Amino acid sequence: MHAWPASEVPALPGKGRDLQIHDSATQGTITLDPGPVARIYVCGITPYDATHIGHAATYNAFDLVQRVWLDNKRQVHYVQNVTDVDDPLLERALRDGQDWTELAERETALFREDMTALRMLPPRHYIGAVEAIPGIVPLVERLREAGAAYELDGDVYFSVESDPHFGQVSHLDAEAMRLLSAERGGDPERPGKKNPLDPMLWMAARPGDPSWDGGSLGRGRPGWHIECVAIALDHLGMGFDIQGGGSDLAFPHHEMGASHAQALTGEFPMAKAYVHAGMVALNGEKMSKSKGNLVFVSALRRAGVDPAAIRLALLAHHYRADWEWTDEVLAEAVARLERWRAAVSRPDGIPADTLVEEVREALADDLDAPAALAAVDRWAELQIAASGDDESAPGLVSRTVDALLGVAL
Repeated sequence: MHAWPASEVPALPGKGRDLQIHDSATQGTITLDPGPVARIYVCGITPYDATHIGHAATYNAFDLVQRVWLDNKRQVHYVQNVTDVDDPLLERALRDGQDWTELAERETALFREDMTALRMLPPRHYIGAVEAIPGIVPLVERLREAGAAYELDGDVYFSVESDPHFGQVSHLDAEAMRLLSAERGGDPERPGKKNPLDPMLWMAARPGDPSWDGGSLGRGRPGWHIECVAIALDHLGMGFDIQGGGSDLAFPHHEMGASHAQALTGEFPMAKAYVHAGMVALNGEKMSKSKGNLVFVSALRRAGVDPAAIRLALLAHHYRADWEWTDEVLAEAVARLERWRAAVSRPDGIPADTLVEEVREALADDLDAPAALAAVDRWAELQIAASGDDESAPGLVSRTVDALLGVAL
């Protein structure tokens, strides 16, 4: 599966700082020192109802991570999946009378268009669940052979008790896990499971559902968590730098994925940091597919909204914060974009060397994008109010905003 084209990232003078970021597993801020190649895995979409603002906010956060690393003169090995077969996708296709593969392909294509418009840097590897199946089957077989998985009426389940580190990503108690499991694709009430929290690794073929040859597992399709594990281990290996996604993925998805990988390899941890973006609300409720209260990037673009303004609206909120999308949020972003463009359109201006370091410092401090925007705001205000004689300043500010914030002025 192909990703989307990369926008050029301008080179800035000097070098950025090491990234300090909040790690859900340690529940504190850690400093990442990835070495020459930084490795990051971000969970991708299930391709229906793409791309809403909640999606965009999440991928914007991890785009900033890439930009901080690139500014620190590192290479970035970024991997993202597409869950192009799963119950919610099949249910939507059935509801709408569509072929599920056509729905997945159409929504994935729309997601690529939106990511391109928003200048999100693409992953090096963009892998669909279906194309990953040949690599998933051997992992499930290995877990079964090791006693970390068991069969139930033809389905194969992972035993969470096989990983002594289970629970160290989300830090939830058993009852909270059980409730979230039921809400987020699990089946804690199924009779016969060794532990209600045990997630499915391989679902035996059901009438009317797509299925694939699973070797000794029989025909079926993979569970949600093992999909990401197979892709991450294949392309990044254990101990990669960041496992990322929305905060609703901390449990069960990232918790289960970590345990799968750790049981498979005997190594700990799967990722050095588990990083989670906050949720976006609309009209007082979390923006979600199930509620249908979605604002789509493509709809905003069709309405004539500049993608740079959409991106500034996302950047105005700290990535870990829960926040609400409103008309006012977008209007403020549009006005900010106009001010910044007016400021850099002058032939000379206020020196900007200090601004570059302020933006770098803000982003290195747990991706504090609002502080970075405030720094640019201060420069733009001075630039518009006073005259300067630094001919290089407007260009340097434009390159800084582009390289570090992904906004083209």
